Amino acid sequence: MSWKLFGLLLIPLVAACSPFAASVQSDQRVEPPHQYSAIGQETTPDRWWQSFAAADLDRLIEEALSDNLSLRQAWARLQQAQSLSRGNRADKRPDLTLNAGHDNSWQRTNGSSNDSESYSLGLSSSFELDLWGRVAAEVESQQKEELATREDLHAAAISLTAEVTDRWLTLLTRIQQQRLLAEQVQTAQKYLGLIDLRFRKAQATALDLLQQQESIAALQARLPALQQQEQVLRHELALLLGNNPQQTLGLTAFELPQLQPLPALGLPADLLQQRPDIRAAKLRLQAADLDLTAAKADRLPALKLTAAATTSGEFSDLFDNWLLNLAQNLTAPLLDGGRRSAEVERQQAVIKEQLAGYQQTVLTAIREVEDALISEQKLEEELQALQQQLEIAEKALSAAQNRYVKGQSTYLPVLTELQNVEQLQQDLLTQQLDLLTNRVGLHRALGGTWPNRLTRQHEVPL
Repeated sequence: MSWKLFGLLLIPLVAACSPFAASVQSDQRVEPPHQYSAIGQETTPDRWWQSFAAADLDRLIEEALSDNLSLRQAWARLQQAQSLSRGNRADKRPDLTLNAGHDNSWQRTNGSSNDSESYSLGLSSSFELDLWGRVAAEVESQQKEELATREDLHAAAISLTAEVTDRWLTLLTRIQQQRLLAEQVQTAQKYLGLIDLRFRKAQATALDLLQQQESIAALQARLPALQQQEQVLRHELALLLGNNPQQTLGLTAFELPQLQPLPALGLPADLLQQRPDIRAAKLRLQAADLDLTAAKADRLPALKLTAAATTSGEFSDLFDNWLLNLAQNLTAPLLDGGRRSAEVERQQAVIKEQLAGYQQTVLTAIREVEDALISEQKLEEELQALQQQLEIAEKALSAAQNRYVKGQSTYLPVLTELQNVEQLQQDLLTQQLDLLTNRVGLHRALGGTWPNRLTRQHEVPL
């Protein structure tokens, strides 16, 4: 047996060895707490926004998931990653190249001419044997990056649903505030009519009349800002749906939904699977580990096999004479100025960065859930305090009004309590909005597996 044949038989055995196999970092580097500071019992639909039981919201979110331009960009980035992954796998497989040529020459000598025509045809192929696992590591690393890009898409979808819901809730609140403001102006005008009647009977002063007119003017001055905010929110929602800002939203209901009980939270460790940003960070950590494997293996010799079959001559004889060639090329880096060693050190630093980023992502996710839980608890307490304060203020307004009608006090106590009631009514609407948007933030922090079933519903035209 020749040494060449012995080498060919030995190659598969060497290729089976991978001294630099990646050692994926363990999730035990981050230890989530055993449970959250609150416990939720309510069963929530997989698509959490359906718990608001609002047909308008369901429709808006479905449109956004289909046509939102930022989500289209995320889809396009995923397609790019998939193409890169396929190209990377193709680069590591044997190739086959066809070469064909035609040569036509004309020569004139001593008054005579000679024409000659020749053809050539060849096939060539090359393939690098993966002696140390470098090729497999590069392919797998790109696959991890492709999966991480898909998780980025899932994270974008979760963020999009939260943004649409936030804008929708805020829009409804601005509409409710305008309605409340109209009611308050109407009530204040009734008080103005009472004061005017008493003024005509010399039972009230001109100052009382002016103060109430000033109070009405202050209420009316709030209206343009609320109208402007409503229109801006409509524009933002239309853009989230991938529409022209002037596109109508087709809303049919304008009442704020009721806050439901806390959803089932699961355990903090569940976030490792429910949060796509955590899954993406883990995949990129694994990809960095594989890149380190490839960098280490790149310092060792590489063996490439090449094969070629060629023929040439006249066309009639083209397929009769073939030349076959099989070559083995061994390349080994001797001096590179430390470039490969520097690349290994760089990849080790990348792993440290990705590991710290993964840990930060996990801890941030847990913090976001805890923030939403404590915020909901305190917002509920504040809402109850505001409701109690409003009840007291309404009683105080009634008492002040009775004293004023009986001539036992000036109008100032009535005006003061009326303004308190008006402000507390506005504060209650704002507080309800804060509670609802905080719940949206909780759902966003919990993540979910529903984006894993997200499919492309609309191809971007080229």
